[in-house]
Amino acid sequence: MKSTSKSGTTRRRFVKGSALAGAGLAFAQQTADIPKRPLGKTGLQTSILGVGGYHIGTAEDDATGARIIHEAIDHGINFFDNAWEYHQGLSEERMGKALVGRRDKVILMTKLCTHGRDKKVAMRQLEESLVRLRTDHLDIWQVHEVVYDDDPERIFAPGGAIEALEDAKKQGKVRFVGFTGHKDPDIHLKMLERNYPFDTVQMPLNILDATYARSFQKLVLPELVRRDIAPLGMKSLCGSGEPVKNGVYTAEEGIRYAMSVPGVAVTISGMESPEILQQNLKIAGGFQPLKQQQMSQLADRAHLYAADGRYELFKSTKKYDGDLGREQHQFPVSEELPA
Repeated sequence: MKSTSKSGTTRRRFVKGSALAGAGLAFAQQTADIPKRPLGKTGLQTSILGVGGYHIGTAEDDATGARIIHEAIDHGINFFDNAWEYHQGLSEERMGKALVGRRDKVILMTKLCTHGRDKKVAMRQLEESLVRLRTDHLDIWQVHEVVYDDDPERIFAPGGAIEALEDAKKQGKVRFVGFTGHKDPDIHLKMLERNYPFDTVQMPLNILDATYARSFQKLVLPELVRRDIAPLGMKSLCGSGEPVKNGVYTAEEGIRYAMSVPGVAVTISGMESPEILQQNLKIAGGFQPLKQQQMSQLADRAHLYAADGRYELFKSTKKYDGDLGREQHQFPVSEELPA
C-alpha cells in the first residue's frame, strides 16, 4: 500500500550531509527546550515540532523507531502523528510499543482511513488503532486524506465518517477530532463550510505553498484561525525533500519557515533516523519565528519553483495519493500503473 508521503535512501542522503555530529548526553546538553503553543480550543499545549508517524514505519527497525520516539519525548516533543493505513499498521504498532509507560506524556493522534466508506469501517479501524497503539483513547482522531472533490459529501453522508467521530467521542475513546488533506484548499473549505466543530485540521504549509496558486496558507489558514481550529502543518520539505535535494532551499530554511507561519500550532515532520531527529531538534530548540521580511524573502526566492507544482506533486498529481483512497474512488492503484 502506498501512502501520501514517500521516503527512503534519497531522503536519508540529502539529510545526512547536514545532520548533526554527535548525539546522546552531549546533544541533550546543547539543545534548548522545545517551545509549546496552544492547540486551538482544545486547552492542550503542543510542542511546535511533531513526529510524523509514516516515517516511523520506514525506520531501520523497531529499535530505531523506539529510539526516535523516546529521544523526541526526552527532548520535549509531545505531538505524535499516525494513521491506520501507514505501512499496513506497522507505524502504529511501533509507536504503541515505544509509548508504553510514556503515553501520558504525549498528544497522540491517528487517522481513520475510510476514504468514503461508512461509519462501521471507521469504528472497526478505531478499535484496531487503539490495540496497535496500546491505549484506551486517542487525543485526536482525524479523517485521513480528504483529497477528492466528493470526499466532503461522502464524509458527511448519513452513516458516514462524521458519525463515527461523534460516536467515538461519546464513548470516551477520542477526545478531539479533525481532518487532513494535501490536495486542494477548496476541498478543505468545503469541509469547513459544513460548520462541524472540528478541533484540528492538517495541511501542507511550506515555502512553496506560500506562492502556489492554490495555497493552504493563504486560503485555509485564515479560516482556521478565525474558527479557533488548530492548524497542523505538514510537508514542510514537500514530503520527500524535493526542493532541498534540488537546491531550492535548505532543510533548516524549510522547517524554520513552516514553524514560523503565523497561527500554525505544530509542524509535523517525518524523522526515520535519530540523525534527522537531532537535526530537527536543533532547529526547534529555543525557536524564535522568522520575521515577516525573512519569510517573504524565502517565498520570493522559491516562487518560480512553486508555480507549476513540480516539487509539490501531492497537489499537482496523484503520485502521493494512497492506494486505499484511489481504490475507493475508482482510480488505478500504484501496482497497476506503468513503471
